[in-house]
Amino acid sequence: MRVHSKLTVNVQWLRALAVGLAILTVGSQSMAQSIVMSSTTSTEQSGLFAHLLPAFKKAAGVDIKVVALGTGQALDMARRGDADVVFVHDQVAEEKFVADGFGLKRFPVMYNDFVVVGPQADPANAKGNDISAALKKIASSNASFISRGDKSGTHAAELRFWNQAALADKKGSGYKECGCGMGPALNMGASTGAYVLTDRGTWLNFKNRADLKVLVEGDAKMFNQYGVMVVNPAKHAHVKQADAQKFVDWVVSANGQAAIAAYKIGGESVFFPNANK
Repeated sequence: MRVHSKLTVNVQWLRALAVGLAILTVGSQSMAQSIVMSSTTSTEQSGLFAHLLPAFKKAAGVDIKVVALGTGQALDMARRGDADVVFVHDQVAEEKFVADGFGLKRFPVMYNDFVVVGPQADPANAKGNDISAALKKIASSNASFISRGDKSGTHAAELRFWNQAALADKKGSGYKECGCGMGPALNMGASTGAYVLTDRGTWLNFKNRADLKVLVEGDAKMFNQYGVMVVNPAKHAHVKQADAQKFVDWVVSANGQAAIAAYKIGGESVFFPNANK
């Protein structure tokens, strides 16, 4: 009786041990099959990643945790080694990131454009397809303008547009920096009747538009290119290069590019794939 009881206990213990080891194995595998991506807020707030990442996981079996920040912050996060892959939209900053040895290679992925939204009454008479002319009117009339002011890709583009209009230090008394993301900046614009520069993707997915509408669009200077880079493991040995490269390879592949093209809001395309152009 005692021998049988002891055998039963041993068998139960071995079964419990096997289950525990299985759980640990699955847990370690799932940890190995996940990466961190630092990304611009527009890819997240536009809804693109909610559409794109499940398709990638199905294809490659890799989970991606997205940390959505302004492009400058996303690149800084990667420089610290807190991300495995970066998906942003400031080509000059991206090329410097690679030149400084923090990224392996920059791959173009897709594009959309920037637009200026503002109150329907358009008090500065900014409407048109010339961003420099629009900013000159906004500045000269001291109209309210909300800038992200957060070193994001959109903020970098905005500053570039002010410089091109020779207004770097003459933005008007209505110019305010919020130091915030694209969604909060649009909310401030909607609540105060201000002009805001935004990427089109975030605008299309923005629900709290109030009196705002697109007023300035179609200027070739407002082209908005996105790029992706694997963080260099020579800088940070813990970077999951292989899984990060799987994402890069997939998103620039025919299947990844088709998934980007398929994402629409209200029947309107949000991003346009151009990895091979």
